[in-house]
Amino acid sequence: MKPTSRHTDEEWVLPSSEALLAGTLALMTGCAQHSGPHAQRELMAGKVVANLTELARHPDLSPTLRQLLSRLSERWLMELRSDAPASPWVVSMPAPSTVQ
Repeated sequence: MKPTSRHTDEEWVLPSSEALLAGTLALMTGCAQHSGPHAQRELMAGKVVANLTELARHPDLSPTLRQLLSRLSERWLMELRSDAPASPWVVSMPAPSTVQ
């Protein structure tokens, strides 16, 4: 990755799939660290689900990664639907050997 020379050191030129994945990881981190109103966390989690769903359909990603992203999307959606304010938003990942 190469930073652009226009703005800051944190601006990067990424392919669309990688940019969407980076933004999704940032949202997931925000959900995990969020201590504000539950409604804001729900909005972020909803965007995580939307992003993961889109990534799971992205043709530039491998079938294995798309399957993993689809499963993550389903888990985040179940968490979102559970409507449990005290529930942690950290999604446990399967061991690498179990992803097929």
